Amino acid sequence: MSEHIYKVVELVGSSPISSDDAIKKAIERAAKTLHHLNWFEVVETRGHIADGKVAHFQVTIKVGFRIEE
Repeated sequence: MSEHIYKVVELVGSSPISSDDAIKKAIERAAKTLHHLNWFEVVETRGHIADGKVAHFQVTIKVGFRIEE
């Protein structure tokens, strides 16, 4: 079994569509500069309400990625 070392970063994604979309956007953006992304964990979900309706989702996630040898 290989031994890997991981780094964890915290990201906040946002979307007017859904919390899932906020997560996907945060990961897609991180993947442009971080390599070997392996997993994510949702830490917090919150949103903005306007006129009695959900107007915006904001999700804090932790993303783990493997550090290169």
